[in-house]
Amino acid sequence: MKKTKFYPIHEKLRAKIVDFAGFKMPVQYSSIIAEHKAVRNSVGVFDVSHMGEIFIRGEKALDFVQYITTNDASMLTNGRVQYSVMCYPDGGIIDDLLVYKINDKEYMFVVNASNKDKDFEWMKKNNLFDVDISDESDDYSLLAVQGPNSKFVIEKLCDRPLDLEYYHFFFARIANVDMIVSRTGYTGELGYELYFKGNEQVAEKVWNDLFDAGKEFNIQPAGLGARDSLRLEMGYCLYGNDIDQTTNPLEANLSWITKLKKNSFIGKEALLKIKEEGLKRKLVPLISEEKVFPRHGYDLKADGKIIGKVTSGTVSPILEKAIALGYVSIDYAKEGTQVNFLIREKEIPAIVTKLPFVKN
Repeated sequence: MKKTKFYPIHEKLRAKIVDFAGFKMPVQYSSIIAEHKAVRNSVGVFDVSHMGEIFIRGEKALDFVQYITTNDASMLTNGRVQYSVMCYPDGGIIDDLLVYKINDKEYMFVVNASNKDKDFEWMKKNNLFDVDISDESDDYSLLAVQGPNSKFVIEKLCDRPLDLEYYHFFFARIANVDMIVSRTGYTGELGYELYFKGNEQVAEKVWNDLFDAGKEFNIQPAGLGARDSLRLEMGYCLYGNDIDQTTNPLEANLSWITKLKKNSFIGKEALLKIKEEGLKRKLVPLISEEKVFPRHGYDLKADGKIIGKVTSGTVSPILEKAIALGYVSIDYAKEGTQVNFLIREKEIPAIVTKLPFVKN
């Protein structure tokens, strides 16, 4: 198992460590609920250095990005970020990712840790444009500083004004370390992601400087547990739960990043056919007034029959209600429809609702 450069800090803080995507990662420090609320109410810091950073460089870098991803990367200007997916020829999802445009000849893909090697091989296999594809994940540490007070914390350490719009990035020095600073995150709050190189001493310095700057805001370390409950309150997809190679972006509510009018990309023909034939199922958000815990894989029932499955579920720390994402037959996908969680053979009523579950 790999360890991030922050692992000695997690040990010192007595974090509960789990094996995740080939890394030893902190799942929680104090409690998932406390860390979740710290991010919603003030500011929390996540070590997400397990994520993959793959660089594409070359004259035809844009052509490659357009061919391998579903979104329209021609809309990107330097310093902008785009959410996208890569698909197999049958429309199944290989991974969801962020595309960073550094310049016309250089892009960075930020991919899920569990998919990084698979993604890298897929990209090399489909390199029809003679671009250089370089997996530089091991060189980078990545911290996500998230919450309404995140800007105040980072501004204290940044060598330029933190005037980034959502899904934009720039190069800056924070705590005297060169970084890619990106206004992105997985929590639905104001937040920033900090990409930087350096050894454990550099990582420790950045961590300590952030926590010193955030003292007045009661800054907290946050683990994978809070990261999951925060993203679910926003309805963000998690690869391996809500999306995978057996799901396509149209049924996963990702049509907005699937540009079927752009030139050929891998999976386009299959997705056009799926759209033409009509969706058979859809990923929907579900909410219940009862404090049950709908877990991944639980059946969903309506009209006396199984109509789908839960893909992600929790009790929202903010709403104190059960929330979930799940695929249901298209007839049951309309907002306001009652669907039942089947939990230990008991049917618990839930309603198809609107995202996000927690409105900011």
